[in-house]
Amino acid sequence: MKSGRRSFHLPLPPDLYDELRAEARKTGRPATAVARQAIEYGLRERRRQEIAEEIARYARDNAGTPADLDLSLEAAGTESLRRGGRKR
Repeated sequence: MKSGRRSFHLPLPPDLYDELRAEARKTGRPATAVARQAIEYGLRERRRQEIAEEIARYARDNAGTPADLDLSLEAAGTESLRRGGRKR
């Protein structure tokens, strides 16, 4: 029966290996679980950064164009500010 997980061999530099083993000892978790969590976190953060860069690039490329300004949204925001903001 096939498992839902796949494995691969990942040679590590000695300092990184030692840090991984120390973290595993400190947390009482298997080194593989610590490594998996670190990889998942790194990939998630990398994707988050890519999205932020895509948004910044879009904003930069569209600054001052019709795509930059939603006139009805700006009017509603201006009106809301003129009235003193949102009532709670």
